[in-house]
Amino acid sequence: MVQKTKADDAAKLIKLDIEFEDPQILGDLFGEYDRNIVAIEDRLGVYIAARGTKLKIEGEEQSVAQAHDVLTGIYNRLEKGQEIDAGAVEAIIAMAADPRVAKGAKPASELSQTNRNDVSEPPKVMIRTRKKTIFPRSVRQAHYMEALARDDMIFALGPAGTGKTYVAVAQAVSQLVSGSVDRLILSRPAVEAGEKIGFLPGDMKEKVDPFLRPLYDALYDTLPAEQVERRIESGEIEIAPIAFMRGRTLADAFVILDEAQNTTAAQMKMFLTRFGMNSRMVICGDPKQVDLPGEAVSGLADAVSKLRDIEKVSVIKFGASDVVRHPLVGKIVEAYEGKDAAD
Repeated sequence: MVQKTKADDAAKLIKLDIEFEDPQILGDLFGEYDRNIVAIEDRLGVYIAARGTKLKIEGEEQSVAQAHDVLTGIYNRLEKGQEIDAGAVEAIIAMAADPRVAKGAKPASELSQTNRNDVSEPPKVMIRTRKKTIFPRSVRQAHYMEALARDDMIFALGPAGTGKTYVAVAQAVSQLVSGSVDRLILSRPAVEAGEKIGFLPGDMKEKVDPFLRPLYDALYDTLPAEQVERRIESGEIEIAPIAFMRGRTLADAFVILDEAQNTTAAQMKMFLTRFGMNSRMVICGDPKQVDLPGEAVSGLADAVSKLRDIEKVSVIKFGASDVVRHPLVGKIVEAYEGKDAAD
């Protein structure tokens, strides 16, 4: 890859030329109808022109540096055989624009092949499952994946769309398939937002399954459907409301509690004390979305305040900038958080 920089002092713009070595990769780099290039231009406020294997980036210096890292990041991932979809492109752009990354980036005028920030390189942390390999889609997700591989108990806090539960399920499936654990246990409190489950039709399983649907969705996305069904039937995978955990010791298991903000302090204490030998626990929730009735204290906030300084316990906090769904979701979260703060 060869590149050169020209400074336009009058307009305070930087022009950066990049030449990629493998022309066969450029089709996937640009995306269908150049959608990847358009996404980079729209999100970072730069102009990108292509001629053959060369691209010219024009814009403000920091934006040009970020666009450089996004383009080289996509190219390097494709070169290593990784799949790049629209979501992955958005994630790489978001990571490049993230102040936690951008503040360490070199100015565009100093960029070279051996002098780039980490966004331009394929991520070193990943989770392999039977159906796909999961790569971090934000800086915080990378820290989260590291904690999942390292610590015994992880609290993942933050808004919807940040991948808290999905990444935890992927890590759990990976460890189950590799034999690191014998069981995968997924749980949620059955707290209703407006209706009582006693009024819902069906038996107990049919009543609580809707509350557990997101856990099923993550499972089917990381394991073939027949394996999910077979492992559920054999007991290797268990999906149940938190009330079903009482009186048990969960040894040799990867245990995930989703929507943990809707547990009471007593429920959370009961759940955490189920922890057994050779087990790992991940507790996911959004402290700002508590559906508990009355003035009940959220067990999630209570547990984090009591346990955050204990060794082998990690607390990962996600924010609106870590949302990895459609970019509009992140803006919606920011809008609501801003209104809540104003109120």
